[in-house]
Amino acid sequence: MSFFSNLFTKNKNAASVRSISQLDFLEVDMHNHLLPGIDDGSTSVQQSLGYIKELSSLGFKKFICTPHIMEGVHPNTKFSIGQAHHALSEGLKNSGSDVEIFAAAEHMIDDGLHALVESNDLCLMPGGYVLIEMSYLSESKALFQTILNIQKLGYKPILAHPERYNYYHSNFNIYKQIKDAGCFLQLNLLSLSRYYGVDVKAIAMTLVKSGMYDFVGTDLHHDKHLRSLKDIVEKYPVREMLKTCTILNPTLLDHINAGKGQHIIAG
Repeated sequence: MSFFSNLFTKNKNAASVRSISQLDFLEVDMHNHLLPGIDDGSTSVQQSLGYIKELSSLGFKKFICTPHIMEGVHPNTKFSIGQAHHALSEGLKNSGSDVEIFAAAEHMIDDGLHALVESNDLCLMPGGYVLIEMSYLSESKALFQTILNIQKLGYKPILAHPERYNYYHSNFNIYKQIKDAGCFLQLNLLSLSRYYGVDVKAIAMTLVKSGMYDFVGTDLHHDKHLRSLKDIVEKYPVREMLKTCTILNPTLLDHINAGKGQHIIAG
C-alpha cells in the first residue's frame, strides 16, 4: 500500500471512530421534533424510534422533545404534547429501549405565547427553562418583554437558534443585549456547517468564538436533518469547536434526576 493510500485509509478510519459517540459530551439533546404527528417533525412513532436510535449512536443519552407551539400553524397544548409523549414512550418501551424522553415545547413569540405566560401554562424543560423562538422573516418586537415576563414567573428563557435570524446578522450587539437580559442562547448543530447557508454558519462561528452559546440542540425534523447531522460529526471536531462556550446541556441531567422536569398530562 502506498504512503498516500495508507494516509487516506487512516484518515477515513479516524473519521469513522470520531463519529461514534462524538456528541456524548452533550449528553442531552434539548431541542428536537421527535414527538410524532404533532408538528412538522416526525410523522410516526416508528420514524421517531429510528431517529432516537441514530441520535443515540452519536452519543445522546436523553432527549427533551420540543414540538412547536405556534398559533394558527401548530396549535399544540400540554394535552396534545402529552399524548404524543405517551405514544412515543410506549413505543420505546415496547421496542426494548431504555432511552428516556421528556416533553417540553418550542414556543413561538406570538399572541398565543402571551396568553400562556399570562396563565402560567408554559411547557417547561427540566430546570424551569423555556425554549422560545421568533419568525425567520421578521424580528419580534416583543422579544425583550417576553424574556422579562418569563423571568417574572421564575423561569429561564432560552432563545432557539439565534444564528438563524438573518435580520440580526448586521447587528452583532443584539446578541449581547439578549444575553445581558438574562436569556440563554441555543445553537443548532447544523449551523456549524453550511446547511442553513454561509451567512448563518458565519454568525454561528462568531458566536461560538465569542463564547455566547449556552445550549446545543439538533433541532431534528426529518431524514435530511439526520443525514446532515451524521455528516457534521464525521467532518467536524464538534467538541473542540465548542470549548470556547460553557455548554449547559449536561446540567439538565441534574434537574432530570432531581425530578424537576415538566409534568405534562397525556390524558
